[in-house]
Amino acid sequence: MNQIKIGCCGFAKGMKEYFSRFRLVEVQQTFYKPPAINTALNWRHQAPPQFEFTVKAWQLITHPVSSPTYRRAGLEIPEAKAKYYGFFQPTDEVLEAWEKTRDIANALQAKIILFQCPARFTDCPENAEKMRLFFNRLDREAFIFVWEPRGKWNDKSVIALCNDLGLVHCVDPLDKAPLYGRIKYFRLHGGPRYRHRYSDEELKQISEMSIGQTYILFNNLNMFEDACRLVDLVRKR
Repeated sequence: MNQIKIGCCGFAKGMKEYFSRFRLVEVQQTFYKPPAINTALNWRHQAPPQFEFTVKAWQLITHPVSSPTYRRAGLEIPEAKAKYYGFFQPTDEVLEAWEKTRDIANALQAKIILFQCPARFTDCPENAEKMRLFFNRLDREAFIFVWEPRGKWNDKSVIALCNDLGLVHCVDPLDKAPLYGRIKYFRLHGGPRYRHRYSDEELKQISEMSIGQTYILFNNLNMFEDACRLVDLVRKR
């Protein structure tokens, strides 16, 4: 159990109850609109010492302005600047979004930052080059960078990018196997519309796939209950 950490994508309950049940959360607010540094420091102060935060990178890095997640977050980008955001472009706007993500991660003492890409970001030389330019310009400090492609990518392309850029390949383990990384980082989205409740057999499969240092984050509507059930299952191994 020590090497397997289980939690939710976001606080699925009040913080006090959540902290009593889990020792991991993936912060979602940083993807939509990052909180103030003082807010992040307060979360870190409220959490138990051994509790771990991971951070989802701001969408301005990974998603174009046309993404509906911008509207959901209430972000208003001037039309003249829209082309400078998303898809890891080597622009000042994307770099500023990275710096904001980094500062929140440091305030939370988070060591893992997840970069989730939209389905439109697919395997092509142009997108691979954007990733190389972006990640090679960063001061990684002590961070572990995790990449969740979501679009269609050839396995060889994923392995090459992860190897060259030091990325961990993030997957839903019930859908595909992770291809690269010194840790495993699983995200369970619950299928279309996030409605799927994971069966005992599926949770058993996930548990059996969790070998070595593994992070398991539930992102479905039933995330709190499913994550609790997996914690109980892993403890009995």
